[in-house]
Order: sequence, then C-alpha cells, then structure tokens
Amino acid sequence: QVQLVESGGGLVQAGSSLRLSCRASGRTFSMYNMAWFRQDPGKEREFVATFSLNGGNTYYADSVKGRFTISRDNAKNTLYLQMNSLHPEDTAVYYCAARNRGVGSRYADDYDYWGQGTQVTVSS
Repeated sequence: QVQLVESGGGLVQAGSSLRLSCRASGRTFSMYNMAWFRQDPGKEREFVATFSLNGGNTYYADSVKGRFTISRDNAKNTLYLQMNSLHPEDTAVYYCAARNRGVGSRYADDYDYWGQGTQVTVSS
C-alpha cells in the first residue's frame, strides 16, 4: 500500500509556471505506475499525464502536451508535474495516482491509490 500527498498548488496568473509534487510513503514507490489527473467541480476527473514503468514512457493529454512535464525521482519517492504557460482552463484540483500493475493508464478507474489533491487556480 502507498499513501500519496500532493503539494505545490496555488494561485497564479496566466502564462506562469508551477511545479506540483506528490510524495509517496513506503519503500516500493519505484514499482508503481504514476499519473496526474485533475478535476473541476461538477466535472469528471480528467487525465493529465502518466509515467509508465514500461520503459519509462510518458503520455500526456492533448490539452497539456508541450506545456506540462511529468517526472519522478525514485530516490525521493516523489512524482512531479512541471506546468508551464498555464491557462485559466488549467484551473482544477490536481491529484496524483498510483497503480502497481500493468502500465501507465489514462483511465482513473485503473488506479488504486490517490492523494488528497492540490488546488491550482490560474487567473486571466
């Protein structure tokens, strides 16, 4: 089992950058496929990016491709999301998620563990 704690959210202006972090407990972080999702109130949870154990491949939602970068530091048990050129439509609660089977997935139901989320608000 793994516990996830996100941090790094905040209120920024459009065009700014933020880096989110997701710290995982336990000693087996390196065995988990990890992902970032986001959710606006009243909307479904939306895939943002995933870092798959399968060759270390990364995948992004079209809406963030070229602006966001997912990375991980297994020595620090931490997942990151570097977000550049933020848009107001990037405003949401951002969640990290983990699964210890298969490969990275863009489907929320495939993940077993979730953090509590961190709010990102981008003003125009």
